Amino acid sequence: MIRTTFFATALCLFAPVLHAEVVGKVGVDWFGNDIIIESINDPKVQGVTCHLAYFERGIIDRLQQGNWFEDPSNSSIACTQTGPIAMGDIKRGKGGEEVFRESQSIILKSIRVTRVYDEKAQTLIYLAHGSEVSKGSAKTSISAIPLYQAK
Repeated sequence: MIRTTFFATALCLFAPVLHAEVVGKVGVDWFGNDIIIESINDPKVQGVTCHLAYFERGIIDRLQQGNWFEDPSNSSIACTQTGPIAMGDIKRGKGGEEVFRESQSIILKSIRVTRVYDEKAQTLIYLAHGSEVSKGSAKTSISAIPLYQAK
């Protein structure tokens, strides 16, 4: 029983928060470097779709740079209302709630999308940011979805 609980907990901690679908792959040079565009539906807010773009290094670039196992954690995000918005049980604190994470290296480096609810402005804010244990990351991108109803 304890062993089963431990493994279930471990799987939850290391499982991705949300699955993204690759909808675009744009080649940027002859080294095989690409910009990947993924579509992400917020699992707790129906009617919101975000598109995340990030850089993926090709094999030639990996050979030249000598860093085989990681991609830059730079990213850009744009979110839009794609249907009627229905919010589930979301975290409402200033720290927000992670809705997506994708690894950019073998360990400890990822791109994350965090949702923050601005209750006063009635807006959902989606923040794309890198996560690196050793250096942190100042590269961020945000997108906002207003929740007000037009009259």
